Amino acid sequence: MKPFRGGLAGVFWIIVLLQNPSSLQLEVTNLPIYLSGKGYKAISKALGLPRTTVRAIIYKWRKHGTVENLPRSGRPTKITPRAQRQLIQEVTKDPTTTSKELQASLASVKVSVHDSTIRKRLGKNGLHGRVPRRKPLLSKKNIKARLSFARKHLDVFQDFWENTLWNFLE
Repeated sequence: MKPFRGGLAGVFWIIVLLQNPSSLQLEVTNLPIYLSGKGYKAISKALGLPRTTVRAIIYKWRKHGTVENLPRSGRPTKITPRAQRQLIQEVTKDPTTTSKELQASLASVKVSVHDSTIRKRLGKNGLHGRVPRRKPLLSKKNIKARLSFARKHLDVFQDFWENTLWNFLE
């Protein structure tokens, strides 16, 4: 959509950003009302919008000649959408992959980024680094004892276990 840069005839077709700024919604614009001499308060009452919203829309139109979202300032991302998909795919395949390993795999695609950038990008996609829960260490002796106990009590009936549990709890 082309930004408006014209006289009064084009003002009636200006699209105003309302409650949801991510999508443009066609609405009776407040600019013709403003140009007819009405104040912010009268416009806000007529359209059911906050007065500050009306003021911001008119200010933006007077400054830029449009009420559309303008490009934001800031550095563009170094990670391309393709590289980001590759990161997510690798991490979902092997969750124990480190950010340094991912950095090396991105270098093969000729994308050079810091490992903290990789962690931030994964975090924005819901893949956070977590330390796994600690499990008790089983030594060879414990493993052998558990296996022999299981084999010894393999053919025992249910009544035995019910009695064992009751004896244990008393």
